[in-house]
Amino acid sequence: MSTVDVRIDDRVRLLSALLSVTSWPDDEQARKPHGTHAHARSTRRTLQVHDKHPAALILQALLDRGVTLPEVFAYMVQLEWPGLTGGEERPIWAPPTWARHLLSFYNETGLQEWWEAETEVWKQCRREAEKMFRDVDFNSFMQPFVGDLAAGYSLVFMPNVCYPSDTEIGLNVNGELSCIAPPRIAWGDNPPWPFDEDPTHIYRAALTQYGRMLMRSYLQQVPDVVRKASKSKLPVPKTFTTVNKAWEDQFLALLGTGLVAIFLEDVVNPQEAQAYVLMEKKAQGVEVLPGVVSVLRRYLNGYGSQYQDFADYLPHFGSHLRVAKSITAL
Repeated sequence: MSTVDVRIDDRVRLLSALLSVTSWPDDEQARKPHGTHAHARSTRRTLQVHDKHPAALILQALLDRGVTLPEVFAYMVQLEWPGLTGGEERPIWAPPTWARHLLSFYNETGLQEWWEAETEVWKQCRREAEKMFRDVDFNSFMQPFVGDLAAGYSLVFMPNVCYPSDTEIGLNVNGELSCIAPPRIAWGDNPPWPFDEDPTHIYRAALTQYGRMLMRSYLQQVPDVVRKASKSKLPVPKTFTTVNKAWEDQFLALLGTGLVAIFLEDVVNPQEAQAYVLMEKKAQGVEVLPGVVSVLRRYLNGYGSQYQDFADYLPHFGSHLRVAKSITAL
């Protein structure tokens, strides 16, 4: 059985629909023009008359203040459905009345009836995602890197054909690691791909989020090792460190690319892995990405003999990566 539970969550759908009446859809297009799913476009048209609803105005204000989508979605999935009650650990940025406004938006817009009319759209994306995760075991794949920590979480994948349509969201809430992901963007104004037609997209989206959250939790358990490892600067360009200022963020970004590449090579095929690394190398402007893959392979080859766990190897990661960078530059 798959270790990934594919789920459609109405709380996530509600917030995704609410995003459609904020500036988010236009902001996405400003970053990179792309065709969105027909359901997303229809949802936006259907709900546009409610763009002055208090729930929408609050969400817009939060986005304008820099509250991130992972923060907002994490708040949302802690509320009980369908009453949107609970959430005792309400973050300081969330207005105390927002949950009540969210429920009002849900009722006034007739979202439940809209979703029922679009039932087959959501069933189809769920079937496509379930097909891709049927024989995938991310827990076993991550075990050499994070140990038994992987088995302590449930992995959830939520296919999303509304908004955001250009980015994945990772949530670590109540013992579940969730990846909310749109289908792969196609060229120009073409509609996005089905979830089951591009293994690289769906595995990259899920593993990048699960791997980042699992490794971040793992690093919190070995702070002395992280302090030692962080004394060795990673061989990445200034443009990369501008986006990822802390050593830990730089490491997690590199690790995510390496994990996905290794998984693709082992589960899909080497050609997909190579194409993915080249694409990420160009997108991130990081020449050392092929070296990250070789360094992680080096750890896996020594796992259980030379290294008992990833904490044993972490202090060597930076120096080994610099050597790999020198070799690939020859």
